[in-house]
Amino acid sequence: QVQLVESGGGLVEPGGSLRLSCAASGRAARNYNMAWFRQAPGKEREFVAGISRRGSAAYADSGKGRFTASRDNAQNMVFLQMNSLIPEDTAVYYCAADEAGLIQRSARGYTYWGQGTQVTVSS
Repeated sequence: QVQLVESGGGLVEPGGSLRLSCAASGRAARNYNMAWFRQAPGKEREFVAGISRRGSAAYADSGKGRFTASRDNAQNMVFLQMNSLIPEDTAVYYCAADEAGLIQRSARGYTYWGQGTQVTVSS
């Protein structure tokens, strides 16, 4: 099993940047595909970005060109760099992990979840 803890959320003005971190403990992060999801009030949890064991990344259209997912397997860390933030990015952001062969874009494809970190984009 792996335990996930997110950090780095906060309040940022439109156009600003945040870097989210996800620390993995227990079983090494290198064994998992990792992903970032977000959930806004009244909305379903949605895929933001995923990164495979080997570092290949995939993005939802909403974040392409603005968000970058990365990982440091030696440190058991996964990151989401978010630039040019807009109010529609406001949500709780979750880190997720799964041993599936491909990056899953559905939340049902992930077994392990962090507790989430709040991101608020507002002036």
